Amino acid sequence: MIGAQGPSSERCSRAGCTEAAAWNVNWRNPRIHAADRVKIWLACDDHVEYLRDYLATRDFPVIVTPIAEHVERVPG
Repeated sequence: MIGAQGPSSERCSRAGCTEAAAWNVNWRNPRIHAADRVKIWLACDDHVEYLRDYLATRDFPVIVTPIAEHVERVPG
Protein backbone atom coordinates (compact mmCIF):
# COMPACT_ATOMS: atom_id res chain seq x y z
CA MET A 1 0.00 0.00 0.00
CA ILE A 2 1.35 3.44 -0.90
CA GLY A 3 2.12 5.49 2.15
CA ALA A 4 2.15 2.47 4.46
CA GLN A 5 4.76 2.65 7.16
CA GLY A 6 7.79 0.45 6.59
CA PRO A 7 9.73 -1.60 9.12
CA SER A 8 10.17 -0.05 12.54
CA SER A 9 13.98 -0.36 12.52
CA GLU A 10 16.40 1.15 10.01
CA ARG A 11 18.06 -1.30 7.64
CA CYS A 12 21.46 -1.27 5.95
CA SER A 13 21.53 0.37 2.50
CA ARG A 14 23.83 -2.28 0.98
CA ALA A 15 21.92 -4.17 -1.71
CA GLY A 16 20.52 -7.42 -0.35
CA CYS A 17 21.42 -6.71 3.27
CA THR A 18 18.64 -6.98 5.85
CA GLU A 19 20.72 -6.22 8.94
CA ALA A 20 19.86 -3.35 11.25
CA ALA A 21 21.84 -0.19 10.57
CA ALA A 22 24.29 1.13 13.16
CA TRP A 23 25.96 3.86 11.06
CA ASN A 24 25.10 6.89 8.93
CA VAL A 25 27.25 7.25 5.84
CA ASN A 26 26.86 10.99 5.17
CA TRP A 27 27.95 12.09 1.71
CA ARG A 28 27.38 14.41 -1.20
CA ASN A 29 28.35 14.68 -4.84
CA PRO A 30 30.01 18.10 -5.11
CA ARG A 31 29.38 18.24 -8.86
CA ILE A 32 25.60 18.26 -8.38
CA HIS A 33 24.88 18.93 -4.69
CA ALA A 34 25.24 22.26 -2.91
CA ALA A 35 27.41 22.26 0.21
CA ASP A 36 24.32 22.11 2.44
CA ARG A 37 22.88 19.02 0.69
CA VAL A 38 23.84 15.87 2.59
CA LYS A 39 22.66 12.43 1.52
CA ILE A 40 22.63 9.58 4.03
CA TRP A 41 23.06 5.89 3.46
CA LEU A 42 22.57 3.57 6.41
CA ALA A 43 25.07 0.82 7.14
CA CYS A 44 25.40 -2.21 9.38
CA ASP A 45 28.74 -3.04 11.00
CA ASP A 46 29.61 -5.46 8.17
CA HIS A 47 29.03 -2.96 5.33
CA VAL A 48 30.02 0.44 6.73
CA GLU A 49 33.55 0.32 5.28
CA TYR A 50 32.31 -1.02 1.93
CA LEU A 51 29.83 1.85 1.52
CA ARG A 52 32.33 4.48 2.73
CA ASP A 53 35.01 3.21 0.36
CA TYR A 54 32.54 3.03 -2.55
CA LEU A 55 31.80 6.75 -2.17
CA ALA A 56 35.36 7.82 -1.31
CA THR A 57 36.80 6.20 -4.46
CA ARG A 58 34.49 8.48 -6.45
CA ASP A 59 35.96 11.51 -4.65
CA PHE A 60 32.72 12.23 -2.81
CA PRO A 61 33.19 13.79 0.63
CA VAL A 62 32.11 11.21 3.24
CA ILE A 63 31.63 11.30 7.00
CA VAL A 64 30.62 8.17 8.93
CA THR A 65 28.76 8.71 12.19
CA PRO A 66 26.82 6.53 14.62
CA ILE A 67 23.18 6.28 13.54
CA ALA A 68 22.01 8.54 16.39
CA GLU A 69 24.11 11.49 15.15
CA HIS A 70 23.03 13.93 12.43
CA VAL A 71 25.45 15.79 10.16
CA GLU A 72 24.45 19.20 8.79
CA ARG A 73 27.28 19.55 6.27
CA VAL A 74 29.89 17.33 4.66
CA PRO A 75 33.13 19.22 3.94
CA GLY A 76 34.57 19.40 0.46
